[in-house]
Order: sequence, then structure tokens, then C-alpha cells
Amino acid sequence: MRRYAVEGDAAAFDQIYRRYAGPLYGFFRRSVGSDHVAQDLVQQTFLHLHRARRDWDPKRPLRPWLYTIAINVRRQHVRTLTRRPEAAWDHDLTPEPSIDPSTSTASDRLVRRALDGLPEHQREVVVLHWYEQLSFPEIASIVGSSTSAVKVRAHRAYTHLRETLGDPAISAARERS
Repeated sequence: MRRYAVEGDAAAFDQIYRRYAGPLYGFFRRSVGSDHVAQDLVQQTFLHLHRARRDWDPKRPLRPWLYTIAINVRRQHVRTLTRRPEAAWDHDLTPEPSIDPSTSTASDRLVRRALDGLPEHQREVVVLHWYEQLSFPEIASIVGSSTSAVKVRAHRAYTHLRETLGDPAISAARERS
């Protein structure tokens, strides 16, 4: 990133793109449920990275900064959808399913529904922690919160997911009480 931001090295940008485009695509795909939208959001994220390259602090790691941009791009996308929903360009106006049944298992669909049932601030933390393998301090930096607040969100989200998906330990505890 230093070579790209300071020296304008286009090859450095290509390396950044190759390294992070796939994980960002996965992040967006899980969030929005559409291949096309996820690809667009990846492109928007890298456009924002390009525009903000001079704001990057070389003393800080790139990955959390990039995911901060991605979270903000996704939030803007969601805000836009809630203000003015758009119909698809083709004549089929049926919304895309959040998970492609041909490529996902029944358990994938159950997990997706359970994730969709979480409040947005908890879902963000789970997706960044579980799927993107980010640490709690990195997530805190991305979402603009303290590490302890992020851990609380994660705890509540994981507890809700275990309850929703039927964790046997929780079921046994309910039967005892």
C-alpha cells in the first residue's frame, strides 16, 4: 500500500486487488446475497480505496482500513435500497434469493436465515469475525467501536445463533430451568 499511496505504483495496486478482491467479494456476497451486487460493491470499495489512498496511515495495517471502507460501502448500499428500491433490469422482477439453492446446502441456508435475523451491528461483527477471520481489535477499528463492545456484540450474536440453530447445550439448559 505504501508503494501505491506514496509512489503511485500501479503494480502495487494490482497486488492489493488480487489479494483482497476475493475475500471482499465473499464478505459482500454473504451480506447482500447477489453475485452482481457483490461484484459492484467490491469495485466501489477499490474505487474508494483509490480516492482515499493519501488518507491511509502507513503505521496502521491495511486490512482493517480496507474493511472499514467495505463496511461503509455496504452500509451506503443498504441505505440506498431502503430509500428507493430498484427493479432488476431484466423482465423478471422476482428478487434474487439470498442464497443460491443450487450451490448451498440446507445447513448453509439455515445459517444464512439465522444471520439475517440478527441486528445489523451484530451481523457485521459475526461476518467479520467468523467468515473474514478478523480479530476483535481489528473489527473494533473497522466498525468504530471499542474491542469490549465488539466482544459483547459477538457474544450476543453467537448466543442468538446457537439458540436459533438449536445448540444442544442451550436446549438442555432450558429443560433444566
